[in-house]
Amino acid sequence: MLSYQKLDVYQCAIQFLALVAVILSKLPRGYAFLGDELKRAAMSIPQNIAEGVGKPTEADRSRYLGIARGSAMECGAIMDACVILNLANPDTLEKGGELLERIVSMLSKMMVHLR
Repeated sequence: MLSYQKLDVYQCAIQFLALVAVILSKLPRGYAFLGDELKRAAMSIPQNIAEGVGKPTEADRSRYLGIARGSAMECGAIMDACVILNLANPDTLEKGGELLERIVSMLSKMMVHLR
């Protein structure tokens, strides 16, 4: 197992990505643009966590974790759009929001510890 795979934040990001796949499979026709943005931003979270953990300097690690955090925030905004447009199951969206809150909180704490 690679070091990033042991991180709770990475595991939450992977869980969120799986949840996004469920949301995408149920998006109504005509909302592909929203699905594309959500898929891209959701995939960016675990990718940047993994890449950041592998960087040799604290500044580089913090930069990539910050990118992952920004992608999580972007996912939150897209999920808000899904809520207001009634595009997905409310329980699924709520679970996604809870995962994003955990991810953002953990990434924020990790970044503080790198300073």
